[in-house]
Amino acid sequence: MFSQALRDIARPTYAEILETLKRSDGMAVSELAKELKMSYMGVKQHCVNLEKKGYLKTWRVPRTQVGRPEKLYRLTEACAELFPQAGVSLTLNLLQGVRQLYGESAPEKMLFHHFEDQRQRWGELMKGASSLAEKATKLAEIRDTEGCFSKCTYDAQEGLRIEEYHHPMSSIFAVYPNAIRMEVQMMEQLLGSRMARKTIDSGKGRELTVYEISSLGSPAERGVFNGVKHDAGHRTGLNSNQVPTFLEM
Repeated sequence: MFSQALRDIARPTYAEILETLKRSDGMAVSELAKELKMSYMGVKQHCVNLEKKGYLKTWRVPRTQVGRPEKLYRLTEACAELFPQAGVSLTLNLLQGVRQLYGESAPEKMLFHHFEDQRQRWGELMKGASSLAEKATKLAEIRDTEGCFSKCTYDAQEGLRIEEYHHPMSSIFAVYPNAIRMEVQMMEQLLGSRMARKTIDSGKGRELTVYEISSLGSPAERGVFNGVKHDAGHRTGLNSNQVPTFLEM
């Protein structure tokens, strides 16, 4: 079944067609129309639209009798994310199990491995971005595609920063707060610049997470990185190769 939230924002008919096809190896428009108690032309138009959006593909089955091959609709891989997956609860249970089996530090070692893998994967996607602004913009785009609802902004007062309205790992962060530090550090290594992470009131009844990116005169340059205040000497001469790893901090 789809989540109720997705049903609230999606066209109900689209959801019904995709759910019906999920339970099959492919269905013709006539079969879908009969199953959903809808008109043939109505179902056909919806299937055409879903195919254009990349959620359906056609599959032609040779007829055993004289006539044209039968055209069936099937789901594409793009539909995988629309259906429930083993998510946060499974991850937390696995981390708890690892802690019991291998000790208190084991979950954070696994999380460190996750962010290191993410750093390498995102680093490939960020190749070609040279200036700090280009890197920050690209990083925000990547994080947005992975569910963080991110955008990169700049103004003279606030400086360069990434704003986010959601994080898929927020429940994990609540249990393993050191993971926040690991993620920020991974982002610093990708940008080659220090960064300050904070949560602020948007002024509209909700909070957002802001990553202030260090540049001359920016808020991050004035002293707080990863939620920890550093002295001026620690920041002198910083470059992408001098950002310490989590294990060094």
